[in-house]
Amino acid sequence: MFSTFAGFFKNKEIRKKILFTIAMLFVYRLGAQIPVPNVDTTQVFEANSMVQMMNLLGGGAMDKLSIFALGVGPYITASIIIQLLSMDVIPHLTELSKSGQTGKKKLDKYTRYLSVVLCFVQAYTTTLVLTTSDGTSILENSSTAGFLYVAIVFTAGTMFLLWLADRISMHGIGNGVSIIIFAGIVSDMPFQFSNAFRSLTAGANGSSFFSGVLTFAGFILVYLLIIVLVVFMQTAVRKIPIQYTSSTVQKSGKDMTYLPLKINSASVIPVIFASSIMIAPVTIVQLLVNNNIIKASSWTETMADLLGMQSTTSLVIYGVLIVLFTFFYTKLQVDPEKISDNLSKSGTYIPGIRPGKETKNYINTVLSRITVLGAIGLLCIALLPNVAPLIMPSLPSSIRMGGTGLIIVVGVAMETVAQLKGQMTAKSYRGFMGVKR
Repeated sequence: MFSTFAGFFKNKEIRKKILFTIAMLFVYRLGAQIPVPNVDTTQVFEANSMVQMMNLLGGGAMDKLSIFALGVGPYITASIIIQLLSMDVIPHLTELSKSGQTGKKKLDKYTRYLSVVLCFVQAYTTTLVLTTSDGTSILENSSTAGFLYVAIVFTAGTMFLLWLADRISMHGIGNGVSIIIFAGIVSDMPFQFSNAFRSLTAGANGSSFFSGVLTFAGFILVYLLIIVLVVFMQTAVRKIPIQYTSSTVQKSGKDMTYLPLKINSASVIPVIFASSIMIAPVTIVQLLVNNNIIKASSWTETMADLLGMQSTTSLVIYGVLIVLFTFFYTKLQVDPEKISDNLSKSGTYIPGIRPGKETKNYINTVLSRITVLGAIGLLCIALLPNVAPLIMPSLPSSIRMGGTGLIIVVGVAMETVAQLKGQMTAKSYRGFMGVKR
């Protein structure tokens, strides 16, 4: 492993990309420490679930109310919306999605326009929620102009982050948006571990101190188990053997060609979908109550109980939504009919399965079965922050054990390393003349 990373820095072009990426991330982390003007950062507020999700995607920037507080969350939401609308919902977008690189550029332009709108709306409503969450304003100027000013700064910060992400994608390593999210989550992890150790050992001595250290060791062990589970989910595939019709030699064993299907093709998107659906209604109702537009009543308390992710019922609803969205998004990502058509066009088939409809049904059946495993694994990781206090009652509630963040971190790390290895292989390839390409 060490030799692999050393090889990355020996290659001049890859080293240049790595250093450029680090420089862009330094700019990102610097901006994450700059607070928004006209905001009292010393004002303490109680962050709800929506703010916690934005804080995750922003790498802790929401806690500081920095100019990058919203992170790239609005862009991710806009991308998901455009992708869903391209699935035979809006004919124009569907046509663009099938128009190759030109259509992809136009869709990306629409995504960025939608990102600006969503970012401004999210920034304005978030400022309202934070301002009225405890009845005290966090704005030095709480007029309408003050709210608009802060919302514009938040929006500008997010769009600047997207520009940084584009620079990383073009001149650095990996996908820029993913790298930005990765850096934000990783930068917050040392604080979580140090906070956990201090909380578990504060004021303790003798046997109680030793007990706190053991609990902290269990905390670290759970994190390692999550990482192992995430790595398994990212790498586990179901290999379907395929055969070329033009081949005169029957392949077998390690020479057989396979069609790999990941058990978790949806990645972390189902968790984000489910969280958004659970959080949005509660946040809207809270905003209306805090601004005296509606009065708190039994139905608002019932909604908070069902969707607040604090009760057993709400956790069950959350789990069901994760499973449903896992199947839904997997079907969007992997189209059995398209795979079947591509196999027929390339002159390949699945042994024992007739081309066409039977191949489509077979792939669909296999995909549904392995998605069950992916959904169960994703469910376990997503519910861990709520189950952890039951496993370790002494663990302070202020310590976040974010399984969602680890899915993102491990997935991005694995994809980036795989991309770097691919670039190294291409650079070190020697042709028949022995000249490095």
